[in-house]
Amino acid sequence: MSEIMLDFEAPIVELRKKIEELQKFSVTSGIDVTSEVEALKSKLETTVHDIYSDLSPWQKVQISRHPARPYTMDYINRLCPDFMELSGDRRYSDDKAIIGGPATFNGRKVMIIGTQKGRDMKENVFRNFGWPQPEGYRKALRLMRLANQARIPIITFIDTPGAYPGVGSEERHIAEAIAVNLREMFNLTVPVICVIIGEGGSGGAIGIGVGNRILIMENAYYSVITPEGCAAILWKDRKYAPQAADALQLTAAKLQELGIADGIIPEPEGGAHRDHDLAAELLGKELAKHLDELCKLDENTLKAGRYEKFRAFGCFAENAADLTGEV
Repeated sequence: MSEIMLDFEAPIVELRKKIEELQKFSVTSGIDVTSEVEALKSKLETTVHDIYSDLSPWQKVQISRHPARPYTMDYINRLCPDFMELSGDRRYSDDKAIIGGPATFNGRKVMIIGTQKGRDMKENVFRNFGWPQPEGYRKALRLMRLANQARIPIITFIDTPGAYPGVGSEERHIAEAIAVNLREMFNLTVPVICVIIGEGGSGGAIGIGVGNRILIMENAYYSVITPEGCAAILWKDRKYAPQAADALQLTAAKLQELGIADGIIPEPEGGAHRDHDLAAELLGKELAKHLDELCKLDENTLKAGRYEKFRAFGCFAENAADLTGEV
């Protein structure tokens, strides 16, 4: 895949081009330009650090959607090489936008479920561009129930702009499928860890996102709606997506501050798409830590803790005076 340049990455791409041009010039002319190349490389490192240490919410959304970013199968292949995919919801069909099956992670049997996008047009059509349909959520629930019976932890990888809103999806009751998953995930008695690895959009994310721990990668986002969808509703124009991203407070740091995310998984500098192996190593390290902690808890504690975690989200009051302290 050719390198995709995001708009804010222009200075980085320009420096890389200059380095390549100097190196080619050195080869063809026989002139030593080592000092100039090293100076440009040093400037490149500084530029990359400066840009990626101060990203706006909208820029993080753009990185979360980068076509070269690791997807669920990329992490599975690196962390769980014995993964065995199971297919079908036993009702209608098999949704390729959600994959799942048993595997071994860090020496422990687990059930892995995740949303999957495609790398090119053919694969994206096959995966429905990562938009799950009702049968995908019903397949996920079947696998979660199987894991619950087998007493093995569940790990979900979330990377979707949302559940598929097409006519067929509505005819097969997408809202009901997601709602049933929410209810049933609260009743699971095994550890459940949910990891937002890219996009965490709307009910498409929450349909496999009820966990004892919610982890989010550094440049991923988690929101009730995509910035474009929010902009279309509030400003009647998708061009206001950057402003919507600011208002939605969807970044990893903000979500941790609000108590929604339990941990932020660091990414290689420049984003997970720059180094899939390192991104998987960082994710696996954080995942192993939380899984070890949860596996020490009994089933009643796991179930009650998951319920209380989600009940604690938000701030509720009977009237405005309760929020201000006024009588």
